[in-house]
Amino acid sequence: MNRRLLNRFALLMPLVLLAVQSGPSAAQGNAGQAINFVVPSAAGGSPDVLSRIITNQWSQNAHRPVIVENKPGAAGNIGMVQVIKGNELTVGYGNINTLAVNRALFSTLPYDVDKDLVPVSHLFNLYNVLIVPAASSAHSVKDLLTEARKNPGKLSYGASGVGTTGHMSGELLNHLEKLNTVFVPYQGGPAALQDLMGGRLDYMFINSSESVPLIKSGKVRALAVTQLGKRIEQLPDVPTMDEAGVKGYEIVSWGGVVGNRKMTPEQAKALAADLDKVLKTSNVRESLNGLGAQPVGGTPEDFKQLIARETKKWTDIIQSSKIEKLN
Repeated sequence: MNRRLLNRFALLMPLVLLAVQSGPSAAQGNAGQAINFVVPSAAGGSPDVLSRIITNQWSQNAHRPVIVENKPGAAGNIGMVQVIKGNELTVGYGNINTLAVNRALFSTLPYDVDKDLVPVSHLFNLYNVLIVPAASSAHSVKDLLTEARKNPGKLSYGASGVGTTGHMSGELLNHLEKLNTVFVPYQGGPAALQDLMGGRLDYMFINSSESVPLIKSGKVRALAVTQLGKRIEQLPDVPTMDEAGVKGYEIVSWGGVVGNRKMTPEQAKALAADLDKVLKTSNVRESLNGLGAQPVGGTPEDFKQLIARETKKWTDIIQSSKIEKLN
């Protein structure tokens, strides 16, 4: 009898193991397997640096590799396609551009945010800073607005491409203040900054992680930050755009993690919980704060709602600003 039971157990054991492997461990993200993390921008840029702060700690906490893969190009669209093509453990850095602005800016996208991607976690918020050349006559937002109104179509601002937050920040200012200024797109942020510091651009909006060192070194002058209701810790003497007179102005360069439709809701929730722990780690918080990024966290549903709100906001702004759609 005992021998028969042992034989039956031996026959059933592979099925038991298969059930275990396809059950809770799959829902928890196939513990131990590598997570592929796609960053839709070049190595060394702000999204890459911030993502690596997260992924390094994530790998340590989870005791599994988190492999960063840079896939720049087409305003982040190439990276999002890479996420969609991956397995259920392929995630990517999704932000205000790839998940909201691009939907209104491009005639067609090679991915559908709602159908192809799964929101996982809202990682952090970044804010832009309105800067002018150190030698500029504008010492306040009011000065800049006065100059723009006196010289319609003459003042110029630049950013690293159409649809970036630097571009959209300027469009929002034009939209709220009824300004007529010239946007100059660049291949990259460094080239635009060089032209600003050389006086060939009148102003720029760049994120705090890039602007703070330049401001503190005296190479550029900060006029305002795009956070609403609160100044940023790194620039306590710089007013918000709202304080400076542009009421209701806010640009949040948020970033988070998305997966693809191969990922189950349970896996998304498990990864979000893992990322919450990462964001509560003191060294991660210090590193992010040092670059002007504010850790957030939360559930997949929280991130989904943010994406929906931001998509509506930027669709309205782009349509009212009559920005020509990109192919």
